[in-house]
Amino acid sequence: MNNHEHTTQLTQFRQQVYQNFNKRADALMDLLDALSSQSRAQSVVELSLEACFQREHTSVFKAIAAYSPKWMSKKSLAQLASPYLPRPQRRPFWALGVDTTPQPRPYAQTLKDRGYVYQPALLQSNKPVTIGHCYSEVALLPEREVQQGSAWVVPLSCQRVSSAEDKELEGAIQMNVLLDDPALPFHNQLCVEVGDTSYSKPKYLFANRPKSNLVSLVRVRTTRTFHRKAPPSARKRFAGHPAWYGAAFSLKDPQTWPAPDEIANTTTTSHRGRVYQVKIEAWHDMLMRGKRKPIYIPMHRYPFTLVRICLYNANGVLAYPQALWVLVMGEQRGTLSLLDIFTTYDQRYDLEHFFRFGKQRLLLDGFQTPEVEHEENWWHLAHLAYLQLWVARPYAENHPHPWECSLSASKTQSLSPTRVQRDFGRIVRQIGTPAALPKRRGYSPGRPKGTVLARRPRFPPVFKGFT
Repeated sequence: MNNHEHTTQLTQFRQQVYQNFNKRADALMDLLDALSSQSRAQSVVELSLEACFQREHTSVFKAIAAYSPKWMSKKSLAQLASPYLPRPQRRPFWALGVDTTPQPRPYAQTLKDRGYVYQPALLQSNKPVTIGHCYSEVALLPEREVQQGSAWVVPLSCQRVSSAEDKELEGAIQMNVLLDDPALPFHNQLCVEVGDTSYSKPKYLFANRPKSNLVSLVRVRTTRTFHRKAPPSARKRFAGHPAWYGAAFSLKDPQTWPAPDEIANTTTTSHRGRVYQVKIEAWHDMLMRGKRKPIYIPMHRYPFTLVRICLYNANGVLAYPQALWVLVMGEQRGTLSLLDIFTTYDQRYDLEHFFRFGKQRLLLDGFQTPEVEHEENWWHLAHLAYLQLWVARPYAENHPHPWECSLSASKTQSLSPTRVQRDFGRIVRQIGTPAALPKRRGYSPGRPKGTVLARRPRFPPVFKGFT
């Protein structure tokens, strides 16, 4: 595809986004372009200083407040991104990542529905918790163009998790909505969802098991205990319920591990050029205990493959003290090879890069507002900006800073989101914008003299306790 075709594709995407803005479409389009091309803003209001933003700084907040709520559906981003999703070529499935990220608001006492949410702590002595909101994310993990290529994802769904909801079950609902939509390419196609340890609990794994085209690939803690299937002799007992669970398989006790059913070996290279030997072991037809309360979760009906992944350095010594344990659950889990399991889970960390880029470069968590709806609007706008950078990446040029010329990222053709954002201002100047020029409508008289505003109510953070 040449540059003209890429430009036409980007123009069509921008026109589609512009047409879906109901109110203040011109200000929203300017704000979207300013966010996609900004390089110096430390707060949302500073986006009004960008060349792409042609209006006054007050239009920033008016545009965010007027952002249409109907665009906030669980599949709106996916429907917009659908024509631009790259179909998998080297693997026979779509890889979807699911995760949550916090929106810290510890001092926003007038903001509703704040709760205690997880936030990684820089110091081990601090508790990894803050007060704020939590957002659940489902994104496509496209095949990497080159081994050392930049980490891109395609956001498909972003939802705020209320304090009364389970953050993992919200991800299950998002995944279910995406797989049920016949207009999306994931419908009736083999999909592999990738999640961290919080998505390995029975409640989440059980939620989407009716989806025969979905395979769950999630990490498990090293303190878990699973079971082999009970042998046929144990199932045919004369009295009592037939046995479902056989010998225990404790991840922290190697004495309980039988010989693996399958072994594979490969190599991987880190971003710093270090080569590691990878040993992958698998045990098939494993079972986990289900739940009876508050709802019945019969996990004995859903066997899975348990995978252990170890990395060794050039001297044959373990590179990390603990092995990586992953379970693979789903009717079509046999379609995945051990190498597919390793490379697909390794790509899950691209979600972490997306969250970091969003918060550092797209001000994802930088909008301070007492209105929950406005905060949700801003998160959706930031995701639209990232999606716009994804569509524009084939047309972007690499412009490294003088001190970056010797870096490997400056010599590759696969540009990172930061490099595309750096060049997006030039792209907009070349292809133009559908937003009309601003027209002054006069000066607002402001509030009448002597107006006294009512004090906003204060809301204490919600503490859910241990579940």
